[in-house]
Formats: sequence, C-alpha cells, structure tokens
Amino acid sequence: MTQAVREGVRRATEADADTLFRLSEPFARSGALRRRTIADYRSAVGAFLVAPGVLGPDGCVALRPLPAEPAHPAAGVLYNLCVRAGRQGAGLGRRLVEGVLAEAAGQGLREVFTATTGDGRLFVRYGFREVPPALAPTGWAAALDPARASTVYRLALPAA
Repeated sequence: MTQAVREGVRRATEADADTLFRLSEPFARSGALRRRTIADYRSAVGAFLVAPGVLGPDGCVALRPLPAEPAHPAAGVLYNLCVRAGRQGAGLGRRLVEGVLAEAAGQGLREVFTATTGDGRLFVRYGFREVPPALAPTGWAAALDPARASTVYRLALPAA
C-alpha cells in the first residue's frame, strides 16, 4: 500500500490516532458519528485515510472489510467520515470518499455499506443507494444502534 493513497489523501499513521479522536469528537457529541474512545482509534488507525491539513488531519474516513456471508462474500463498511468544521465545503469529503472507494476496490471488495444519521447526499453522489438494514450484512446491521435511526446505504463495486 502506498502512502499517498489518492491525491490529497493518505493512510493514517499511529501518530494520527489522537488527532483522529479529536477530529471526530465534535461529530460524536452531535450524534453524527458513533462515539469511539482514543483506544478505538489507536487500534483501528490502519483502517483510516486522512485529508492532511496544516496542523494535522482536516478529515478522515475508515474502511473495514466485513466477514464473508453467503449473501455478501466480499463486503466492507465505510465509517467515521468527517471533515473539520472550518474545512467543510473544500472538497475534502469528496477526496476521502474517492480514496476509500479506491481502497475498497483494491482490496477486492464487491460492495460497500455505510450508515448515516445525515441526509446521505454525498453517498448518493457516488452511486450508493438506500437499502433496508435487512439487506445489509447481518453482523454489521445487527450492531447498528436503533436509537440513532441511521439510514443504510449500499454501493456495488465493479468487478476487477
């Protein structure tokens, strides 16, 4: 895996873990992201891509391959997409989504799922379609918090 995953996006390093937590925390407080601990970010730092900024990452997103299921043999989940408030609208979300989708294709994933409490427009722009949670991988869908009332989206990736 190259350090420069996509133009303007790079793989997170261990040195980024605490910054990922601080970057994500306002979104977790608002309910837009699931709350995670600093330890969670440290243990999953390799799953994250970041949009570098002057003082550290200005945005991040993660991709986690899911265990194979008969209906979903090669699926992954895009999660923790966020961009620092002062940098929103500058195309960082677009770069992060493009980077993570390239990463998913490079890992041989055939579909990517995500869940959001927001309007999902960014995901729809990339071809994601809203699906009922019952059509998502069961292990992942079962872990969704019903109190968050998230909408589930799915993107089928082209065959390599």
